[in-house]
Amino acid sequence: MQAQPDADKPDANKTLSLILSRLEDMKAEETVTIDLRGKSAYSDYMIVTTGRVNRHVGAIAENVTKSLKENGVKNIHVEGLPNCDWVLIDSGEVIVHVFRPEVREFYNLERLWTQNPAVAAV
Repeated sequence: MQAQPDADKPDANKTLSLILSRLEDMKAEETVTIDLRGKSAYSDYMIVTTGRVNRHVGAIAENVTKSLKENGVKNIHVEGLPNCDWVLIDSGEVIVHVFRPEVREFYNLERLWTQNPAVAAV
């Protein structure tokens, strides 16, 4: 019997649930989940959330990353931790953007990925 290549890889829904739980624990604000299935070949979901200040953004990102690693998600890519204005966490199936409020408002990623921004509010 041949092993499946992705047998040890968590599925997107479990990863999504894990991340959303951690964001709630860390008091992230205005969390929005965008379903990318059928829109992107790279990820199934994108989460956009806000931390109050740089320190909060960094703490959210570090805790989400730690939780992903503890739950067997490998090859996590993180960008933006030195400044903590906008931190990107790419777990493969789920991409998380953690912003300071002004930076989130400026880039408005939700508008880019959804035709109806209220579609996936969590």
